[in-house]
Amino acid sequence: MAKAWVIRSGRYGERDQWALANGYSGGGWREVPDLTACASREDVAKVVEATWSGASIGKRHNFTGQLWALRSRIRPGDLLVMPLKTTKQIAFGRVTGGYQYRAGEAEADRRHVLTVDWQRTDLPRTAVKQDLLFTLGSAMSIFAPSKSNAIARLEHLLAHGTDPGNTALSGTTAKIASVSPASDTAAQTDVDEPELAADIEEVAHDQITARIAEEFAGHDLATLVTAILTAEGFQCTMAPPGPDGGIDITAGRGPLGLDSPRLLAQVKSGSQIGAPIVTQLHGVMTTHGAEQGLLVAWGGLTKPARDALKNQHLRVRVWEAGDVVDAVLRTYDRLPEEIRTQVPLRRVWMLSDAGL
Repeated sequence: MAKAWVIRSGRYGERDQWALANGYSGGGWREVPDLTACASREDVAKVVEATWSGASIGKRHNFTGQLWALRSRIRPGDLLVMPLKTTKQIAFGRVTGGYQYRAGEAEADRRHVLTVDWQRTDLPRTAVKQDLLFTLGSAMSIFAPSKSNAIARLEHLLAHGTDPGNTALSGTTAKIASVSPASDTAAQTDVDEPELAADIEEVAHDQITARIAEEFAGHDLATLVTAILTAEGFQCTMAPPGPDGGIDITAGRGPLGLDSPRLLAQVKSGSQIGAPIVTQLHGVMTTHGAEQGLLVAWGGLTKPARDALKNQHLRVRVWEAGDVVDAVLRTYDRLPEEIRTQVPLRRVWMLSDAGL
């Protein structure tokens, strides 16, 4: 029975576009030799022991579980999910071929791969409900989400772009779509309980994103963006709710807001926006003589919209949900008290464990 797997493409998304362009998933593990001859989890454990002889038992156990999943547990037909660091979206595909070691590949972190038919590459994280995002936020590179009807929900996201949530799935549908880790022929490992190894930074980022979506829906998102731009030194004028002619915020430098750079912002808080919105922004920038444009697309951009912006990097910036959150964190101490009350944050320092 098909399962669902998450495989990351590098700590900073360095293999994101390579994986999508070439129909691969995996990579990483540059220290590890070819695993093709490993016929059992114990064989993989011996390779891990030889590669990381000085690592703790827990770390070796974790690495073994991930590499054994890559070598033998992930099979053709399984759903493959890849959170994208570069676009802050999520890619979905279907595994078409099992493990292979690309010995001739010059880049050592592109050798351990599976082949994947990538079917959806631009799902915004905002389409995924908080509990499933928590699971997807595991710090592990390879894992199998299964709790809270994760498999059925991920299949629904691939097919429809929406997360029905755990409570919406019941009865036969949930039983068929959810596979217990214990049913796998391999012993259950950390890979099957990704919630125990959450990436705290990513989880916190997702929680803040959800809070902003709740507190600043609709035109209120323009209020938040206006506050951010003001904190960054702009003098801003925000259009009232209702038809705005393609301009939500007019901003400029100087005491009157007339100095360069003069900026126009279009703010969209709903689903993905298409190329017509990009065309509209270009038009109002030309009409009003704006030097720069800001397109706030909380739900992300469609591929045609991204294509329309390819040659506009020096004139137009796009803020998707993750970029808005980053801007809030960057300016938080300078935002109005009312906004800080709606999104109450506290800075926390913790040890960074770069071992996984």
